[in-house]
Parts: sequence; C-alpha cells; structure tokens
Amino acid sequence: MALHYQTTSHILMIRPVRFGYNAQTAVNNAFQSTEDQDAQEKALHEFDTFVALLRQHGIDVTVVEDTPSPHTPDAIFPNNWVSFHDDGSWVLYPMYATNRRLERRPEVVEALRPHFELTTPIDLSYYERQDKFLEGTGSMVLDRTNRKAYACISPRTDLEVLSEFCLAMNYAESVFTATDANGYPIYHTNVMMCIADTYVVICLDAIAPAERPSIETELTSTGREIIPITLEQMNHFAGNMLQVNNPAGEYFLVMSSQAYRSLTPAQISQIEQHNPILHSPLDTIERNGGGSARCMIAEIFLPEN
Repeated sequence: MALHYQTTSHILMIRPVRFGYNAQTAVNNAFQSTEDQDAQEKALHEFDTFVALLRQHGIDVTVVEDTPSPHTPDAIFPNNWVSFHDDGSWVLYPMYATNRRLERRPEVVEALRPHFELTTPIDLSYYERQDKFLEGTGSMVLDRTNRKAYACISPRTDLEVLSEFCLAMNYAESVFTATDANGYPIYHTNVMMCIADTYVVICLDAIAPAERPSIETELTSTGREIIPITLEQMNHFAGNMLQVNNPAGEYFLVMSSQAYRSLTPAQISQIEQHNPILHSPLDTIERNGGGSARCMIAEIFLPEN
C-alpha cells in the first residue's frame, strides 16, 4: 500500500491576463463583492507578490500564463478544474459557469510534462451536459492520508459526480450541509475547511447542527487537532488556507493577509504550534473573484521524472 502524503512542495498557479469580476459565478458565490476598474493590474501585482513569497520559502511553483483569448476572468483559480495525483493521473472537473469551462487548456497540463509523470486523465467534464458539477478541490477538501473527500453540497457540488470521483480515485465520501450566516449554501467546501497533516481549520458553525457532531468525530478520529473558526472569520477567507511543504521538510500554512488579520492571537498560536504561517495580501483577487489563497493553488502530487 503506497503512502499518501497530505502536502506537497510542488504547485501550479495561473498568472492572470484579463482577471476581473465574473457575473456568471457571482450568482452563487457570496464571497464576490465588487468590481474594481483596475482589477487586472492590482491582481497581477498580488499574484506576483504571492508567488515570490512561496518561492522564497522553497516551494516549487510552476507558473503558467493565462491567455487574453478566450476571456477567462477566473483562470487564476486552477484548483477548480484540475487536480494532479500521486499515481500520475489527473482529473478534469465539470464547471458551473460556462466561461470557466474554457479554463481547461491542454497546454496548462503539458507545461508539467517535462518535470512530472502524467498518465491518464480522468475526465468528469461530461457531467456539464447534465448540469451536474464538481469543482475540484474547491468542492472537495481531501484528506489524502486517509483517502476521504469532505464536501458540502451546493449548486457547484453534485453528489453523483462526487461519488464518481471517489470511485475512480479510491476515496470515501463525507458529505454534509453547510450554510453562511444568511442561510445560503456555502459554494465551495474549501472556503470553510482546511485539512493539514496534524490539524484541521474548520468553520463548525457553518455545518448544520444535526450533522456537526459526526463531522467533528470523523475529523478527530484521524488524530488531528480541530482549530475552529467563526462565520465572520470564514467571511474573511480564514477557511481558505492550504498547507504546503518544501524539500527541506519544513511545513507552512498559506493564507491571505485578510485571513491572517481575522485570526485571534490564540488561533495563530495554535496553528504555529504545528507550523509557521505564510500570508500575502490578496484583497483585489478576493473581492472580485470571491476566492483566496487556497483557490489559487493547484497542488501537484504527480511522480517526478
């Protein structure tokens, strides 16, 4: 039985060319708020600063430039359309917004081939024809060590597609209901939950009260410490974090500066008992795109060439 690691030091990020507010995703993304006139210029600066921070700490970042045409305002969030796994497979996902389907560019995957072993794609995108969606590691938060996919059901996360992913990738599914303070379904599980190697950051308050105890039990049974965040902190993208490591064996929890500022000293201390925090300002990307640090990162678990 192969060992499955929770984190990786290899990540893929897409450098924005025509980033902006996407009206097609705003219909069910309560985290999108405004449209900035100079969003692309500001987002590009935020992106480059973020990549520099990660590289400075030894994280291997493959950056692929987006293309001006077709217009893909959300291309900066590749984790929704593709995921890369330790058996060499990669999964293509069905996307809710029609203009986001254009993000599935073969040349993005090809950019990895010189360094990584890619075997067969598992293409779930055909579900778009049935109006069923599963937006990658936005819709699912994966406990890779224990092969479990956590998912809150929303218009972007369909049970049938989730089951197909789990069957293909040998994961068990753990499904629950989660809503924001206004009672709307949380569009992506990864805005409320982050699974690291020895701990979980999660907004338990968002989970339906009847379902909360079983999710808590499931998580603690893996030996991880639960670090709860509030609905208010979730609204500042405190759930949208990702743990990464570098070749020296150092682990980091990556988040936006807004998310970091929303945490209490006690929460920061709790996290830092496990690993240091890296944060970078992503305000424009968060406001216009409704996604944050974790959404911008597609992890690469592929075998190296």
